[in-house]
Amino acid sequence: MDNEELKYCYKYPHPSVTTDCVIFGFDGTRLNVLLVQRGVEPFKCCWALPGGFLRMDEDAATGALRELREETGLEGAYIRQFHTFTAPRRDPRERVITIAYYALVRMQEVRGGDDAADARWFPLDDVPQLAFDHDQILRRAEKALREQIHFEPVGFELLPEKFTVKQLQNLYEAILSVRFDRRNFYNKMMHFEILERTADRVNPSNKKEAFLFRFNEEKYAELKQKGFRLEF
Repeated sequence: MDNEELKYCYKYPHPSVTTDCVIFGFDGTRLNVLLVQRGVEPFKCCWALPGGFLRMDEDAATGALRELREETGLEGAYIRQFHTFTAPRRDPRERVITIAYYALVRMQEVRGGDDAADARWFPLDDVPQLAFDHDQILRRAEKALREQIHFEPVGFELLPEKFTVKQLQNLYEAILSVRFDRRNFYNKMMHFEILERTADRVNPSNKKEAFLFRFNEEKYAELKQKGFRLEF
């Protein structure tokens, strides 16, 4: 290696970089997280968050989406970066920094990939001990989701395209770990005009909840420009 090449090389040790993704799904009652069972050491057979090492020609988001596709079969999921974990001994193999994302998906869209021993949904109140520092990553992701739901319509990614107000209320209660008065929740959502009622119903009925709604993205974008915040 000549002097010209050495100018562009650092003498300091380089850490490896991974991406890990917390994948949330909603079963109609509870919030779930998708875990993969590791097929290799370290932590062989333990449950972990989907993720892996970043390739030299990838940015972090591209690497996260690739790992999701390889381990869970998911294509084009909504992902959001929420934290970087840098503890020196978080991985027993070497110094590894991970860039963490959370993803919101409809549970039925997960088909299972070919890069993990097993992939399975777990309710958030029934998650097994996780490999590495993934318990810490999961807790941080839950906190980020609860904060973000006030500013962005992230929860709608977890619902069908058409949904009842009751389904929406169940989702917000699952994410925020609270209980809302049914009438107050309905009136709050109708006040902001971010829901668009369709002609479809779950069952023919006079009850307002029986109607199916869809999310009005244009109206939400308009409110967002005015400094909208969804408070309960």
